[in-house]
Amino acid sequence: MSSSDLGLDLPYQLSLALDTAAVVLGGLALGLLLKWLLFGLLRTYNRRHDAPLLTQSVVRWLSAPSAWFLPVLALSFMLPLAPLGPKPFEVLRRIVEALLISTFAWGLVRTVNVVEDLVQQHYRLGEADNLRVRKLFTQLQFVRKLAVSLIIFLAVALILMSFATVRKIGTGLLTSAGIVSVIVGFAAQRSISNLLAGFQIAFTQPIRLDDVLVVEGEWGRVEEITFTYVVLRIWDERRLVLPLNYFIEKPFQNWTRTTSQLLGSVFIHADYTLPIEAVRRELERVVAAHPLWDKRTCVLQVTDSKERTLELRILVSAANSSHAFDLRCDVRERLVGFIQQHYPECLPRTRTVVDEPQAGLVAGPAAAE
Repeated sequence: MSSSDLGLDLPYQLSLALDTAAVVLGGLALGLLLKWLLFGLLRTYNRRHDAPLLTQSVVRWLSAPSAWFLPVLALSFMLPLAPLGPKPFEVLRRIVEALLISTFAWGLVRTVNVVEDLVQQHYRLGEADNLRVRKLFTQLQFVRKLAVSLIIFLAVALILMSFATVRKIGTGLLTSAGIVSVIVGFAAQRSISNLLAGFQIAFTQPIRLDDVLVVEGEWGRVEEITFTYVVLRIWDERRLVLPLNYFIEKPFQNWTRTTSQLLGSVFIHADYTLPIEAVRRELERVVAAHPLWDKRTCVLQVTDSKERTLELRILVSAANSSHAFDLRCDVRERLVGFIQQHYPECLPRTRTVVDEPQAGLVAGPAAAE
């Protein structure tokens, strides 16, 4: 090629580059304009007092993905206008296709959050009797994580499969799929068992979100259920993390399996001379005026008689475990104060009886002298 040909070709190449840049920038600008108009209208609509949660959630979660997806989508429509040769056009097309799949997957992931917001609007976890809501939220959390994982997996697979070299590598790997599956099965045995345990927990529900459990001697509430582990929020703000298959293989206490109502027990040890009926009347008086008692159970029984004391067991009922604990502490404190004030001689005591010596045994030696 002569220098004159290069001189004539250079302005032509520059013109093609400028035309291609104009197409790309024009497509991106058009997409940004569409995004600005669409979400501008939604934000204006949301300023109304009666705006539905759907539009508010769409603006909250889909604004950022749309700022990328709509420009790339507009660029994909305008791309055939770019004056490029076959090879440069194919490279640009692959890049735009990968960006389109990635941004679309990002939007789908955020759409899952929109659906979650709509479900949470209709069902409140903070209500007192929330058994049905906790069932739904436990399933929703697991399905959400599964959906997000599948979206990301499919997006990555589509991007990789758009390249011929990756398809060839995948075809070659299929011939050794049997050996690879065995190796992966052994390596991921525990992870797979946790995943299967997650499915079982999500739909048979031995535990649910916000359930009250006693596990490994610790009392707490289920804070999070993931694909592989469960986070238990202990009463003193610690976190106990346990694998999912723990709740399939080992016993534990679930205090809210069918209802949140509980019976609380209080034990008091007192002397045999304590008037039981007086304490029972005081218990009924204390519990009747207590705001945490749910008016189901109030019982005082003598459950044991030991060598030095009587064992009194008080049963009181409350709407949930937190109320039951506070009610037990309050009943224990007031009954102990009642015994201290009215029957202090009936508190536990140790008796020592000293027999007086007989007169004959003392006077006998003196008389012999």
